[in-house]
Amino acid sequence: MPNQEANEGFEVIVVGGGLAGLAAAYTLADRGVEVLVLERGDYCGAKNVTGGRIYLNPIRELFPQLLKNAPFERYIAHEEVSLFAPSRSITLRYDGSELGEPPYQSYSVLRAKFDRWLARQAEQKGAMLVTKSRVDDVILENGAVKGVRAGGEELRANVVIACDGVLSLVAEKAGLRKDIRPRHYAVGIKEVIEMGTATIENRFNLEGDEGTARLFMGDVTAGMFGGGFLYTNLESISLGLVISIEALSENQMELTAPDLLERFKERPEVARLVKGGETVEYSAHVIPEGGFDALNSLYGDGILVAGDAAGFALNIGVTVRGMEYAMASGYYAAETVLRAREKGDYSRATLSQYQRLLEDSFVLKDFRNFRDALSVIDNHRFFQYYPELLGNILKDLYQVPPGPKDRLYSTIRRYLGVREACKILGDVRRMRKI
Repeated sequence: MPNQEANEGFEVIVVGGGLAGLAAAYTLADRGVEVLVLERGDYCGAKNVTGGRIYLNPIRELFPQLLKNAPFERYIAHEEVSLFAPSRSITLRYDGSELGEPPYQSYSVLRAKFDRWLARQAEQKGAMLVTKSRVDDVILENGAVKGVRAGGEELRANVVIACDGVLSLVAEKAGLRKDIRPRHYAVGIKEVIEMGTATIENRFNLEGDEGTARLFMGDVTAGMFGGGFLYTNLESISLGLVISIEALSENQMELTAPDLLERFKERPEVARLVKGGETVEYSAHVIPEGGFDALNSLYGDGILVAGDAAGFALNIGVTVRGMEYAMASGYYAAETVLRAREKGDYSRATLSQYQRLLEDSFVLKDFRNFRDALSVIDNHRFFQYYPELLGNILKDLYQVPPGPKDRLYSTIRRYLGVREACKILGDVRRMRKI
């Protein structure tokens, strides 16, 4: 039997005022739908944590007017990757003309600023926003979600959109969340370090609103599966680490995530980048990293799941993405609700259109394309063997000894015997999966 529209309550309740929830609310309110957003934090963005980079090309057409005036920090004009061995490091910088030409591909973002701005845009369209509101349960009737319980009140709705983060209580209560496996999650820990516009531009060789994004691998996580990141903002940098929860729990050195962050900041290569800065924000967050096979169920009777609550974050090594998936999934959740509203039917069968919309979009196409990414990059050689190997090769290539110098080919050949070549070939073959 199709669900009938509620006679009282709200048309739509969105749980969570992050990017997915606000994108859904903005889209619905813009189309005249009554929508209530419940946010646990003091304000939207108060509890949201991200490395700090959003890729715009995939979502530009979904929000053509909204994104034109968004409070981004710097457009990313320089891509960098650093491989850290215990006593040396290699940094590769890519400067492509396409990165410096508008419309810019990606920007650094401070969520406390960006989310509050996005919340205002949704409210101006007519969405109702209630902060400091914790949802404790969902209202279930004959297996269908009919609303939520928050602050001792029952709030009913035709449909609930769960956008309450990686450990979504709403999805769990509705029976849509998979069992938690440590392998599929990571902990992200971040500092925002203020140091002034002039210092940032001089230190990172930037002009105007140019920005740099740098990813770190290897000894930054003591060889564990994970990595570091640095993004330049207008007057600060976002610096942090992401480490596999499974790897943290199994590490023999018993290092905690805060220990690793301090260790990271003490490396000479990083210490000189943060020198003189003042930490103004410190945050930590659990991140979904399981990819396609770890995605939660996306819909049920009277409910849709979007953003981190669904598992929409994707790490493929060279890019780590989540914000554009959050906004896109919020948009497609809203589009699904609009179609259900036309029919007056919020059943699982009708809301299954959400899955099809995501399948036809970049969201699930990306997740299918890179469904093997976790198994490929969760390879200890990427974090231990290769940074040390490449560092040692370059050390010897650049070294000028007291006596005669070996030929370059002979120097490289010392490190690349049959056994090493087989390891490298095997890893290259595995990378064909992504």
